[in-house]
Amino acid sequence: MSIGIRVEVSYPNPARYGHSHMGQPFEEVLAGAQRGEEWAWHDIYHSIAAQLVGYLTIKGSPEPEDQASETLLQVARNIESFQGDEDSFRSWVFVIAHRRLIDSRRRWGRRPITTELEPELGGEAGDVEQEALDSLSTEEVTRLLELLTDEQKEVIVLRTLADLSLEQTADVMGKRVGSIKALQRRAIARLRKHLDTLGVSR
Repeated sequence: MSIGIRVEVSYPNPARYGHSHMGQPFEEVLAGAQRGEEWAWHDIYHSIAAQLVGYLTIKGSPEPEDQASETLLQVARNIESFQGDEDSFRSWVFVIAHRRLIDSRRRWGRRPITTELEPELGGEAGDVEQEALDSLSTEEVTRLLELLTDEQKEVIVLRTLADLSLEQTADVMGKRVGSIKALQRRAIARLRKHLDTLGVSR
């Protein structure tokens, strides 16, 4: 497919990762992008580019803007085969970014550190954990991420920065939703314990 779009994106400052949304109904944007219409790609880029750069930056990419552009180029190449709603689309884009990051690490000779999780023992995650997650601003999360394991960090980044659901985060990381909930609970507990020691009330 030949599409007349520029792939050079002017990214917002990664220090200010906002949650953007498309200016038109997603179905129209998707149809326009699949036809190669520039306005649709402009909408897609500006709705997700900053979050991609932020995710790749926090995950340690040495060239996050380049990798974000490469991710979006792959999205453009494969967009004709995509079917789904906006939430599914965001999940799909971050799966691509996640895989490209892993491939890049292998090329750099560094493999991501992974942690085996014990089986999920509890039931559904309650509102307390979700409220705690929502109470953390992007700036706070960025500052406190170094307290977490790699997988806990990725869950928090995907949930807060990329604004993905538990199910979408599980898709990106290739894990069960129960494992994502467990990682999220542990991460929030560690963050809140640290905030408590600093006398920060929530």
